[in-house]
Amino acid sequence: MSQESFIYSFVARGTMLLAEYTEFTGNFPAIAAQCLQKLPSSNNKFTYNCDHHTFNFLVEDGYAYCVVAKESVSKQISIAFLERVKADFKKRYGGGKADTAIAKSLNKEFGPVMKEHMKYIINHAEEIVKLIKVKAQVSEVKSIMLENIDKVLYCLGVRLFLFFYPGIQSFPSAVVTLHLGLMYSPLAFLCSSLLKSSMKARGGGI
Repeated sequence: MSQESFIYSFVARGTMLLAEYTEFTGNFPAIAAQCLQKLPSSNNKFTYNCDHHTFNFLVEDGYAYCVVAKESVSKQISIAFLERVKADFKKRYGGGKADTAIAKSLNKEFGPVMKEHMKYIINHAEEIVKLIKVKAQVSEVKSIMLENIDKVLYCLGVRLFLFFYPGIQSFPSAVVTLHLGLMYSPLAFLCSSLLKSSMKARGGGI
């Protein structure tokens, strides 16, 4: 990644910019501000494309973190940058300073910080991409494990039910489904708890 991969960044409370940083000239601050006005207030991530650039937003707890990047920069990298900026911003101003700050009053303090985060992401892009892939793989494995547990628990519930109710064929299907559901829930809770304990013991987590 080149040093020009990230063009512009800001942090806003609502629609009020508290800090921004750029070394370039252009209309991207105005476009980013227009996008900010239209952003939903719910916590989420958003990306808009305009003139071979992406306008990436991370919205959380009333604050919006934005970075404008070249179109060649992946969304994952842009979001990784925003996550770093968000964590640093909350660490510095989480005590309430950001809640009362006026427009662009944090430029001098936090502008250079955003610059450093840009440099870090650009210089460690390959490592970050690898880490993102590993996290995605771990998440997929956990999902598969939980899905398999669900299947095993269902089969176990069926077998237990047939063991305790050998004359099940004469029961209405609705009653059978209800009984299986009642047996499945505690079994699922027990196995889920055991899995979490096992993962934590190995240094992982769910």
